[in-house]
Amino acid sequence: VQLQASGGGLVQAGGSLTLSCVGSGFTFSGYTIGWFRQAPGKEREFVSSISRGGTVKVYGDSVKGRFVVSRENAKNTVSLRLNSLKPGDTAVYYCAARSSVTGEVASDIRDYTHWGQGTQVTVSS
Repeated sequence: VQLQASGGGLVQAGGSLTLSCVGSGFTFSGYTIGWFRQAPGKEREFVSSISRGGTVKVYGDSVKGRFVVSRENAKNTVSLRLNSLKPGDTAVYYCAARSSVTGEVASDIRDYTHWGQGTQVTVSS
């Protein structure tokens, strides 16, 4: 199982970015995908989770209404659109996967068994 996160970069406050998570080595459509982030000196924080079919999505309180998660199983890809970015969104963003049943999402870091390497997002004020 491999997950590759990409799309991070430097953006001004108010701007947008789209992160991608590409999976390989497993049946992507059978896994819930989660996004987490970790800022320096802070614990890893839940950002979003999407069910294996893409029908159920949940967001952390700090990003609700600004970030949008989606997936395209035919391309083994989950995308996270980051809108209205704030300096407080600066962090390394990680995607993670867990084998799941239909409609399942998860917000606890301990629920995920496989992790990507992370992509840096920096928001300047």
